[in-house]
Amino acid sequence: MLLAVAATVAGCGGGANGGEGTIAFLLPEDQAERYEAHDRPDFEKKVEGLCGSCKVLYSNAKGDAPRQREQAQAALAHGADVLVVAPVHTALAAGLVKKANARKVPVVSYDRLIENGKVDYLVAFDNEEIGELQGKSLAGKLKEDGSPSGPVVMLSSNARGNGPRDYGVRTTLANNGVKIATEYHPYSSSAAKAEGEVRRAIATLGRNGFAGIYASNDEIAAGAIAALKAANIDPEEKPTTGEEATLAGIQRIVAGEQYMTVYKPFEQEADVAAELAVELANGDEVPPDRFTDEPSNGFRDVPAILLKPIAVTRDNVKATVIADGFLKLAQLCGGRYAAACKKAGVT
Repeated sequence: MLLAVAATVAGCGGGANGGEGTIAFLLPEDQAERYEAHDRPDFEKKVEGLCGSCKVLYSNAKGDAPRQREQAQAALAHGADVLVVAPVHTALAAGLVKKANARKVPVVSYDRLIENGKVDYLVAFDNEEIGELQGKSLAGKLKEDGSPSGPVVMLSSNARGNGPRDYGVRTTLANNGVKIATEYHPYSSSAAKAEGEVRRAIATLGRNGFAGIYASNDEIAAGAIAALKAANIDPEEKPTTGEEATLAGIQRIVAGEQYMTVYKPFEQEADVAAELAVELANGDEVPPDRFTDEPSNGFRDVPAILLKPIAVTRDNVKATVIADGFLKLAQLCGGRYAAACKKAGVT
């Protein structure tokens, strides 16, 4: 059932079922580099450090919501005491939550809030604040460039374009007088799909029919920028947002092709989720004062630990992702990016 036992080690105490604690960690896709490069190893390392006898059942749905449901069912069949789920599709994941509810297995929604289900907890960066950071950065740049009202092309990875992040960016753009020319919802973090949709936008609107691009993450930004280049449009003239601070995304920022991204210290998110999962797997009570918010998912108000994202532009690359150790200078500034790094003051 596409389920891998990623870590089985020996040490501390029993799970809710009387044996060792078993934690299922279900991630949504492998297009965005963060999940395999950061979330998975950080989560597994933290669980091992907290609970030597805990077992992590890891799986990646590779962008397929039905596959993720099967992976959740397999984890439950393997005796998972808790599910930690970053949903492929926030609405469709309600089905796997029901399966867990039937077995009285708690569900932690990770990074994205599962909709319309009895989710027990949420660990995420504040998605509405991410949208606000993206919207504020884009509006500020458009004003600086002499196009304060835009309009912009909107590319959201949310299937319906109405999640907290989208609400945050829409509200911020509207409050700053920025109009949306057209919008698309690639659904998954696919550069190829985003490129196709921006090519379509250029054909429909014309090269002068939009002033910037809201891309919800760096992979989508990559496709958008590829479409601009294919149309012989200088990406620096059409500021594009992003999220996740991928190596490629930061390199595009240093080179002046992508305007900004949002950095989320993934180790912090994975660590907090692992701490909560271990407590739940071992049947411990979670103190209410651990939670910072209670966003509604359409079914209930979900106790949440919301973490703070950081906007990154060329001006603060060195003070954020480099200073934090998230990226190494040798990674970022190698080869053809050496001159751009020097010009941007990164090296």
